[in-house]
Amino acid sequence: MSQVLHTPPPTQAPADDDLAALAARHGLTVSGARPSLPEYVRQLWARRHFISAFATAKLTAQYSQAKLGQVWQVMTPLLNAAVYYFIFGVLLGTKHNVPDYVPFLVTGVFIWTFTQSSIMAGTRAISGNLGLVRALHFPRAALPISFALQQLQQLLFSMAALVVILLCFGVPVAASWVLALPALVLQFTFNAGVSMIVARMGAKTPDIAQLMPFVLRTWMYVSGVMWSIDKLAKKDDLPHLVTVLLELNPAAVYIDLMRFALIDSFHARSLPPHVWAAATGWALLAGIGGFIYFWKAEETYGRG
Repeated sequence: MSQVLHTPPPTQAPADDDLAALAARHGLTVSGARPSLPEYVRQLWARRHFISAFATAKLTAQYSQAKLGQVWQVMTPLLNAAVYYFIFGVLLGTKHNVPDYVPFLVTGVFIWTFTQSSIMAGTRAISGNLGLVRALHFPRAALPISFALQQLQQLLFSMAALVVILLCFGVPVAASWVLALPALVLQFTFNAGVSMIVARMGAKTPDIAQLMPFVLRTWMYVSGVMWSIDKLAKKDDLPHLVTVLLELNPAAVYIDLMRFALIDSFHARSLPPHVWAAATGWALLAGIGGFIYFWKAEETYGRG
């Protein structure tokens, strides 16, 4: 007697559209998917306390192994200023015809260091914190922004030494000093935007961190940190286009604004035309553009 085995007909796997509809009905989303831009901004704002605490912790730990500790926050830019004074001010004679050259130089070094350090920290914001990126879910823009905030905190700490230098070299306290606050806000926005740009680039190509010091060093030399762009621009043999590019250089713009705010001998005629408009434009362009550029690759950070 033969026995017939009846096997059930094969079941058809649900289509992708059916799975997507089922997931949406139960509130499921793709793991690590990029949120919309407004939602991303909301998530970032919700973690503002983490950004502040992370920046403060990084700043505290930065010189924890050094015997002088946080004193290096002030000593590093001051030592750089001393070297630049000897090479550019004394040997190359750039201090001639520049009133209050030491306050002029130290202000330039401090403000440039803020931009330089923010960008350098940004290049490693993702690649240097892969453990944190892969372990926790949070908007990744919090990392480059927190590093830029760390450098702002360091600059504010160093500003006490800058004020002492200004007073020691006869620069009086003036009402114009309050202009330093909007100038720093604009510079911080610019720095944070550029940091997000290089953070995305560094996440994909870590070698960017090795190239960036050469780029920043070149940028520093054309930003009027050690010499006066205004004096150079008055030379007849300098092409007009070069003058415009030097004056609209964002690093030079923020340095000039800070010098105008703090040094009474640095008059408005030393500033390029529409300097506040240029500073605001660079801040908006880098801040908004850098944020969107970073957000577009949100789901790729920490992968691979």
